[in-house]
Amino acid sequence: MKLQVAMDVLTVEEALALAEQVAEHVDILELGTPLVKNAGLTAVTAIKNAHPDKVVFADLKTMDAGELEADLAFKAGADLVTVLGVADDSTIAGAVKAARAHRKGVVVDLIGVDDKVTRAKQARELGAQFVEFHAGLDEQAQPGYDLSALLTAGEQAGVPFSVAGGVNASTITSVRQAGADVAVAGGAIYGAADPAQAARELKAALS
Repeated sequence: MKLQVAMDVLTVEEALALAEQVAEHVDILELGTPLVKNAGLTAVTAIKNAHPDKVVFADLKTMDAGELEADLAFKAGADLVTVLGVADDSTIAGAVKAARAHRKGVVVDLIGVDDKVTRAKQARELGAQFVEFHAGLDEQAQPGYDLSALLTAGEQAGVPFSVAGGVNASTITSVRQAGADVAVAGGAIYGAADPAQAARELKAALS
């Protein structure tokens, strides 16, 4: 099982500093959507150049022009890109086409999808490397939010999946037990007093 750090920072400098602290303890370095929007795809290149041995994940959250946007990110150095599950099938298929041309991968993010189990299966059929069962920051802030619904959906889908949305020291074991292929941790790492130690402990919990 792999650990992915979601680097939800805003500048290339912050991303490089965070990646330097945690890279040895994680498998995937994710450039969060705000970072990509604020700093552009040069941030992807900078992270890949600094950590060529790591999988670099560009969280584009593409909704349209799948092939074009994926192609741009892959050329910048991304190994994985996201397309939203609420996008049209043709958008996902276009991104997959670009991924195959570059020998890279597409992750379909199910944020905002009502029937996540069905869409996860469809995304896999369209060529997604895996799907992400994801609750965004706004959803997590709602009263009563519980990660267990995502874990249950992931188990039911029966496809390779990641989980993002409240993964931390208290939930990481449940994520592993649900059979996720990737655990995505954001604030639990970058918001910690010692991000390296936080990442180390989460990785240890997955083994």
